[in-house]
Amino acid sequence: MADYVLVHGAWCGSWAFERTLADLRAAGHRVLVAALTGLGQRQHEFHPGITLTTHVDDVAAQIDAAGFNRFILVGHSWGGMVITGLATRLGGRIDAMVHVDAFVPLDGQSLWDLTSDWEHGHYIQSQKSSPGAVAPLPGLAHPLMTAHPLLTLLEAVRFTGEEAKVARKVYVFANAWRPTPFAQFAQRCSVDPAWNYHEVAASHDVMSDQPEELLAILLALA
Repeated sequence: MADYVLVHGAWCGSWAFERTLADLRAAGHRVLVAALTGLGQRQHEFHPGITLTTHVDDVAAQIDAAGFNRFILVGHSWGGMVITGLATRLGGRIDAMVHVDAFVPLDGQSLWDLTSDWEHGHYIQSQKSSPGAVAPLPGLAHPLMTAHPLLTLLEAVRFTGEEAKVARKVYVFANAWRPTPFAQFAQRCSVDPAWNYHEVAASHDVMSDQPEELLAILLALA
């Protein structure tokens, strides 16, 4: 039995991992889907001061509350920022870290640094109607999506050396979604021997498009 920690992407909630959660539990594993301040089931807690550190704190506290000592850490999309931030604190406890079509920041990089002028324009435009919040990107609309805290997109990840202790690193690239901001990470990870690289025929929503393939990748790490 393994312990899994799942972190969803921007504008989402735990519902994004509903199928993965059920599949992992059916296979006999313990699973925590992080509940992040201001998002998903905690959307009522939204305020413009929420930062990336806020969400890393959320996940760290929930891991401790769940009693997980060692665990497999999974992040989708913007969740890659959160799991990288968590690795800078708890890297020695992470058996594997899985970026599912996710951002992989280097030391000192924020999500702003990893996105284009098009995304930046959307972030800025959102401030006219909802200061401190960013509406879902055009084309990513989902009835359960909510506004996302702007500061989580602007705060950089700072390495501590702890992130180097992560035992295994996995990148899962969705190759059927174009244009994609994640090709840069796929290119980097596919040639880096420190990473185990996978491609899946899926849109960005890998968890729904290829649930069986994603499950196989995750179970192989247990």
